Amino acid sequence: MFSLVPTCKGRHVSKFLPSLRLCCQLFSVATNTLQFSSDGFANENKNDDIDLLFQSCTNVHHAKQLHAFLVVSGKVQNIFLSARLVNRYAYLGDVSFSRITFDLIPRKDVYTWNSMVSAYVRSGRFREAIDCFSQFLLTSGLRPDFYTFPPVLKACQNLVDGKKIHCQILKLGFVWDVFVAASLVHLYSRFGFVGVARRLFDEMPIRDVGSWNAMISGFCQNGNAADALDVLIEMRSEGVKMDRVTATSLLTACAQSGDILSGMLIHLYVIKHGLDFDLLICNALINMYSKFGSLGHARRIFDQMDIKDLVSWNSIIATYEQNDDPMTALGLFYSMQLLGIQPDFLTLVSLASILAQLSDAAKSRSVHGFILRRDFFVQDVVIGNAVVDMYAKLGAIYSASTVFEGLPIKDVISWNTLITGYAQNGLASEAIEVYRMMQEYKEIIPNHGTWVSILPAYTSVGALQQGMKIHGRVIKNCLDLDVFVGTCLIDMYAKCGRLDDALLLFSQVPRKSAIPWNAVISSHGVHGHGEKALKLFKDMLDEGVKPDHVTFVSLLSACSHSGLVDEGQLYFHMMQEQYRIKPSLKHYGCMVDLLGRAGHLNKAYSFIDNMPVRPDASVWGALLGACRIHGNVDLGRIASERLFEVDSENVGYYVLLSNIYANSGKWEGVEKVRSLARNRGLSKTPGWSSIEVNNNVDVFYTANQSHPKCQEIYQKLSDLTAKMKSLGYVPDFSFVLQDVEDDEKEHILNSHSERLAIAFGLISTPPKTPIRIFKNLRVCGDCHNATKFISVITEREIIVRDSNRFHHFKDGACSCGDYW
Repeated sequence: MFSLVPTCKGRHVSKFLPSLRLCCQLFSVATNTLQFSSDGFANENKNDDIDLLFQSCTNVHHAKQLHAFLVVSGKVQNIFLSARLVNRYAYLGDVSFSRITFDLIPRKDVYTWNSMVSAYVRSGRFREAIDCFSQFLLTSGLRPDFYTFPPVLKACQNLVDGKKIHCQILKLGFVWDVFVAASLVHLYSRFGFVGVARRLFDEMPIRDVGSWNAMISGFCQNGNAADALDVLIEMRSEGVKMDRVTATSLLTACAQSGDILSGMLIHLYVIKHGLDFDLLICNALINMYSKFGSLGHARRIFDQMDIKDLVSWNSIIATYEQNDDPMTALGLFYSMQLLGIQPDFLTLVSLASILAQLSDAAKSRSVHGFILRRDFFVQDVVIGNAVVDMYAKLGAIYSASTVFEGLPIKDVISWNTLITGYAQNGLASEAIEVYRMMQEYKEIIPNHGTWVSILPAYTSVGALQQGMKIHGRVIKNCLDLDVFVGTCLIDMYAKCGRLDDALLLFSQVPRKSAIPWNAVISSHGVHGHGEKALKLFKDMLDEGVKPDHVTFVSLLSACSHSGLVDEGQLYFHMMQEQYRIKPSLKHYGCMVDLLGRAGHLNKAYSFIDNMPVRPDASVWGALLGACRIHGNVDLGRIASERLFEVDSENVGYYVLLSNIYANSGKWEGVEKVRSLARNRGLSKTPGWSSIEVNNNVDVFYTANQSHPKCQEIYQKLSDLTAKMKSLGYVPDFSFVLQDVEDDEKEHILNSHSERLAIAFGLISTPPKTPIRIFKNLRVCGDCHNATKFISVITEREIIVRDSNRFHHFKDGACSCGDYW
């Protein structure tokens, strides 16, 4: 064999030298071993040399050379060595050669069968593992031992197979073996039967630390963090010490339950017992502190780690990404790259979210391209969902939809992500259509994320009946007490004008977090019940719930809608001084709206001047809106100039300024603003109003002539106008922003979308029943006055939700008290 080497062409020799060198070493060792086969000392050396040969195999090529040597030397007949070859091939990732080797063994023992089953499990080929185990039982005539069952139980991909294996274990009497019992605990926990797992655990006559870890891990997997911590107490009472696996599972449990005290106590235990530099534990600590929002603790642990793997980097990057610090997260990603660590698909999931938060469309496309080149979409559906979410958050909903359509696999989260994307981009009808398409795929089972995605879409278009159907499905699936689903239902009923139903739901959902409180406070705010919103905030504090930044946005907004200026200022200072919450631009915008709406325009302008951060469009937009209400042209011009510097693409701000000029009769100013908008390619968002009748949502635009009942609607409006005038109604032409004759102005007012929707509701619903109207823009002042008269004439309650708040018209009065 070796004499042939020199005859090879020189350019090929270098390629084979490493393999030949190893081969020479192997044969040299083997030759030396064969020379001393006559005594016991030689046999010991012989075994050591064989071990050395196996340890030297670091790739499949070397393993094949060893295999060839064992065949040539006749040692392949040794069952133990053949079984080691089976394991070595599997360890090196070539389970097909494991099987070939296994099939060539003439008389297989239990160890050999166990090795082949384990090889399949180690390679993730679970179905083949189960089939191999079945073949073992049916053809070998051998009795499995307690080493057989742990890998087989791990291979079970459904509970039916698991129960069959459990029966075999009972039949053979291995159920109380500590390793087999722990594997059964893992099995039942994996499929959600944690009660069965607990019974098995309680019945175990002997428990080692692995058994305790199995039970703790089972509770953690099923979201039962409190039960996991109870098992820890039992474990310590029996004198069993935690190891690295216990600590890792419990840190995960503490993160799930929000139990920061227990988490920090476990951290202290880890430090005391010298486990604080263990890689697995450090990664778990980073994740735990991330969940608690303790970025400083997470970063210190990361910085002190002697060894960092890809999981460590993914954990710290995700920590900053999930805690709204995308710039630091991106910097850490660059640091990881400089160290030559290649990202995996989990890194890219975080990176997609980071770039969406930073609104970096160019880098987002680069990430998408990288994912396509690596073919990550095929590897895991999670990365596809992350890219859909990234484009949706960037406002590129067409790109999000295109990526969604091209995903090779779509799970329920894929559908939920696209539904949420449409809803959050103001495309509620499209979100509802995607949900309808999802229902056609019977294998896709909606989950609580689906309801959280679709309910805001129904809320947006005011589809109360459709939302109530979802509520029915939620109850059927026992998710009505889920805090997130419950909060969405509270929001839906409140924003569809059913505030009493929203309050009833609020009384039923868990109220330990700020989330449902924020929803119900906000709901009362938009309905103009500011005092009630403040009372709810007091109740929230009395129940020991800590307010967050969203709570104060809801509170300040409620104060603004009800003219509670002093109270709003009090809560703005309380937020900073008592709760140490740094105001965001949303809080500043609410304060400007509060002051401006109440007529304190100069004070609002001074407040903006003294802001420690640069005002954004929402802040200047609040001031411009207040200038429109109070007719302050000069300050409105200043606000619009600042506004166009930070957001020149929002046509709504041009409309506001145009309306300020029009209300003051400055038609030259109106034309100048409209010309500026046209030159920038902007067009006014058309006003529309919708009403749900008989489970159908009808949408009306201003001067709509296309509705099937168009003639009946305009006839009804004509009759109502005549009756209103007899009661003292006088059209307010200041709300017509065109320079036309009075007759034309009255016709324009009478064709506003909210009036068309009200008229349709009157002719389509039973007498004296409430009518609910939804409008995408602020309700017109003249229509507001007219609706009061209509509520008297028809003896109906008319509920109108515009872009800012609710108006409940009844008996000639509005719930807003004309403060809007």
